[in-house]
Amino acid sequence: MERKVVKFLKHWQEDENRKPLVVYGSKQVGKTYTVLKFGEENYTNVVYIDADNNKVLKEGLKKQNTIDGIIAKLSEITKEEIKKNETLVVIDNLNDVDIVNTIKTIGKFKNEYHVILITSLRDNLNKFKGTELQFKSMLPMDFEEYLVAVGKGELVDFIKNSFKNSTKMPFHKVAMEYYNSYILTGGMPEAVELSLRDNNKILQNSVFDKIIDTYKKEISLQDNLIDISRSIEVYDSISSQLMKSNKKFQYGLIKDGGRSKEYENSLTFLHNNGLIYKCYRLDEIKSPISNYKDKDSFKVYMNDTGLLYKKLKINEAIFNSDDKVKQVLYENSVAISLISAGYSIYYYQSDGKAFVDFVIQTRGGNIVPIELVPFNKTKSKALAVYVNKYKPSEAIRITQDNFCMKKGVRYIPLYATFCLSELV
Repeated sequence: MERKVVKFLKHWQEDENRKPLVVYGSKQVGKTYTVLKFGEENYTNVVYIDADNNKVLKEGLKKQNTIDGIIAKLSEITKEEIKKNETLVVIDNLNDVDIVNTIKTIGKFKNEYHVILITSLRDNLNKFKGTELQFKSMLPMDFEEYLVAVGKGELVDFIKNSFKNSTKMPFHKVAMEYYNSYILTGGMPEAVELSLRDNNKILQNSVFDKIIDTYKKEISLQDNLIDISRSIEVYDSISSQLMKSNKKFQYGLIKDGGRSKEYENSLTFLHNNGLIYKCYRLDEIKSPISNYKDKDSFKVYMNDTGLLYKKLKINEAIFNSDDKVKQVLYENSVAISLISAGYSIYYYQSDGKAFVDFVIQTRGGNIVPIELVPFNKTKSKALAVYVNKYKPSEAIRITQDNFCMKKGVRYIPLYATFCLSELV
């Protein structure tokens, strides 16, 4: 499956000032497969090392403080030759800071060795940080990648062209049909591959179960046993949190009498490691918006709609007939699209309870309100209140309808949300 990160990897490979690269992201998003496939297609050979509980690797690198010494030891451990500019060295499942500190030696000087480190815990970045390394995140597949995977890459060009020119997309109905399939499949490569090979929802559910179980094992790596159980409680509550009318995260929904003090560490762990996404309420609309978030008021989304579909315990017939369920999955998908596009996500709620689903700040500094109105509601008091008060340079309404512009508001179909990375 073609992933957008490959373009970055190619630039990294060709960069004369290249340093060891840390690829990070939650488990099952395709990090190892993508890196190894890239290595096979662009190098003479790939040397793979699993660092998980690898005492031989840790002890072998402990006393190495030169690039030649490190490369010689890696070659000795793997029994494979590591050639300059021809071999890609991949060290997977890396959580040990001592190993990373040794590898950093390679990044201190210009050299011709290519090393990629893979970790699933973003918390590790606080331990791994340093100018001797480069970093790149990976997330589940977005809708653009999904279309390419299912052999409909030509739709991407039509969508991008319509987004750029604000013109009708000629294959709108087809794109919406594929988008709905994407919602239920999600962006986990194994689930997408299974849907292509055998569109069996029972088998697909078993994939989702396996991924969720993998996440819970990842959660168990925390040092504090209480935080482990509480993190699982938080994770299991997300579908219920999203199904209620007021999307603000409520601790009492985890358990009766639940308080923020009990679950703060758990939420931080899940958010920091990409298993959930937090969307904070904005007190005011001023730049930079990150300074005006209410840390005590936030929504929580899952990192994949396929996993949310599984946690909602529904089937495709319910999705097609229940607008409330569909709204929840659409909203979660839009949140994922914005995160994938590189934005931090916020929402706006005025004193008068006018509620705008998402607010982002572009790389150019523009603050853009984004409202999700998928079910033919062409008017929204909330967005109107926001626009009248703050006079944004751009306002966006996301619907199931085709591209258009009405009264200064830009209408974008759900399937085109991956294009929002192009906002300036």
